[in-house]
Amino acid sequence: MDLLNLVIEYIVVPICAAVWLIYNKINAHHTDIEVLKATAAANKEAHDREFKEVRENFKRVFEKLDTIEEALRK
Repeated sequence: MDLLNLVIEYIVVPICAAVWLIYNKINAHHTDIEVLKATAAANKEAHDREFKEVRENFKRVFEKLDTIEEALRK
């Protein structure tokens, strides 16, 4: 019985504690990774939206330049 208590006290309990700590760290890292993924997705979406807006503004500018050019040719 003493041997069983020693095994549990010095082998099983430390291993369980180490596994529990690793599990908690993994969960924390998983949460951090998910937050970073969500932030990256939001940033990409905002960048895409801004890029589309800039492209549309350039189209409008070129349309205005075309109308100015047509007016000058008349």
